[in-house]
Amino acid sequence: MGPVGVGPGSLIIIALVALLIFGPKKLPELGKAAGSTLREFKNATKGLADDDDEKDKKKDANQ
Repeated sequence: MGPVGVGPGSLIIIALVALLIFGPKKLPELGKAAGSTLREFKNATKGLADDDDEKDKKKDANQ
């Protein structure tokens, strides 16, 4: 069985189901919350990557 992707048709169906479940007034709030969560996650992972880079630089300087 091949890889399963999410195409544009699937995204439209998901959006319609979300609209039916949450209603048009709640969707912007949910989108904003999801965006801020992704932003925080991105910043946290960037911080971890920066910490690793600093450790590598210190290790290289000591050699």
